[in-house]
Amino acid sequence: MHKGLAFCLLLSLSLCNLIPASMARAGVVTMELWCVAKNNAEDAQLQSALDWACGAGGVDCSPIQQGGPCYDPTDIQNTASYAFNDYFLKHGMTDESCNFDNTAALTSLNPSYNKCKFTSSLSSSNASLSSPSTAYGMGPSEDLNGSNQISQLWIWHLMTSLVLIAFSWLMG
Repeated sequence: MHKGLAFCLLLSLSLCNLIPASMARAGVVTMELWCVAKNNAEDAQLQSALDWACGAGGVDCSPIQQGGPCYDPTDIQNTASYAFNDYFLKHGMTDESCNFDNTAALTSLNPSYNKCKFTSSLSSSNASLSSPSTAYGMGPSEDLNGSNQISQLWIWHLMTSLVLIAFSWLMG
């Protein structure tokens, strides 16, 4: 085998190992996810879902109550997001546990702000991955930010390998 071609193949294989640990664990692509209120949801719908989450949903809403680090009576979006995320983490991290009558969606963008820290799907220790939820407002979420980026990652590795092979072929 041509030495240049062998070098390029080894280089391209080593580039494949540069995938961040948060994106690949034991051969499975993973990412941090949070369940947040949709920015186009009506305030009345968010308030209704928030009331359910803090009541029958069993969410610990003390951080979003007066004196808590996430208390902000002027921003229903952030307040509901905190409750939705807590419910999502405690109820199986499924599409159904992040729906809230279609007012919530999954995101890979950390919604934490100021002293209000949101626990992610990767750092949650209370979540149970085995049981689906019978959540308020059944149905799949519509937003999985970042999933397109991960699914296209293999194309970058393929193209890099092909360019390196072509370069070695021309130089050889």
